[in-house]
Amino acid sequence: MAARSNQLPEKSEIIIIGGGVIGLSIARALALRGVRDVTMIERAEFGREASWAAGGILAPQVEADAADDFFRLASASRDLYPQFAEALLNETGIDIELDRTGTLYVAFTEAEEAEFRARFDWQQSEGLAVEWLSGDEARALEPALSNHVRCALRFPNDLQVENRRLIEALLVSNRQLGVQLIDHCQVKSIRVTAGQVAGVETPSEFISCRIVVMAAGAWTSAIDPTTRVEIEPVRGQMLCFRPELKLVRHVVYSSRGYLIPRRDGRLIAGSTSERVGFDKQVTREGITAIRSMAAEIAPPVATLRLVDSWAGFRPRAQDDSPVVGPSDEIDGLCYATGHYRNGILLAPVTGALVAEMIISKSVSPLIVPFSPDRFQRTVSVSTRSGSDGIKWH
Repeated sequence: MAARSNQLPEKSEIIIIGGGVIGLSIARALALRGVRDVTMIERAEFGREASWAAGGILAPQVEADAADDFFRLASASRDLYPQFAEALLNETGIDIELDRTGTLYVAFTEAEEAEFRARFDWQQSEGLAVEWLSGDEARALEPALSNHVRCALRFPNDLQVENRRLIEALLVSNRQLGVQLIDHCQVKSIRVTAGQVAGVETPSEFISCRIVVMAAGAWTSAIDPTTRVEIEPVRGQMLCFRPELKLVRHVVYSSRGYLIPRRDGRLIAGSTSERVGFDKQVTREGITAIRSMAAEIAPPVATLRLVDSWAGFRPRAQDDSPVVGPSDEIDGLCYATGHYRNGILLAPVTGALVAEMIISKSVSPLIVPFSPDRFQRTVSVSTRSGSDGIKWH
């Protein structure tokens, strides 16, 4: 059993840059498939950035308007979660609190009701599990809901997970599997020789390797040797309450945000979406906006005392889609980044498919549409400076 060690090796077969839920899932998947020389390098603490700040919602159906490439990838990953959770429990003894109550999406306006009807119709026609509820039926299911809720969609197969317990379980699993875990170490650059990955440069030394997996999230662009993949940080603020009695059982969405009930009684509310660079502060504006959203969904939230708040950086690519697959410019360079608002959701499928890609050198059709090679050299989109205020996602 390998303990965490910050002693840098001189060489490693595979180096994963970034120790969030995506990097941890890939490392575990590689180790489970027999790869014995995997090193993960994290600039700060493992899993303490976007993965820690997330809500843990696994709900691809909520916002989907068509069975497109992203929906297929996200649904495949959601459907892996029961097996993923059971395997982690068996490996580590840690329950990641996979909740199968389902997700409720509530409408307040006539326009939202029309949008819901279209979403209900296409998902039902595809044979997906979705239920139409009137406002009264929704309130019978969740009595704390506002009287202004006109109707709701219930997605019984959409789930949630306690993302911080997930990170804990993945860390324990990786240590047990012998993955070399290096934290508080910054990768400055990737050394490339004659079009082939040669290793990575850290502030103290060079580590040689034949494969690098770029899983650095919002910090990808500072390291990417191709300069093709632009990833920007998008701040999301979250609030936490602890009501005396459980207010809702489902994850409840509206067009402006969501409420997430936790098994231990906490109620999470989020989230903002702000382009403010690497500014992680929780703001008065953010708190006010999230409180307003939460009380609109369930008025009793307005009287609850705020017990915690935090913010994190979602890693966003130019087209809002993840960047997963091998580079066509540099042999040995693989990407698994830009998961934006869906890192927790996409972790199981990303881990499995990237591991299989490295071992078998074949790319699954599920991730072909998300190849880094979809970005042309001439495209340079960056909005890392400035702010467009608070938006809801």
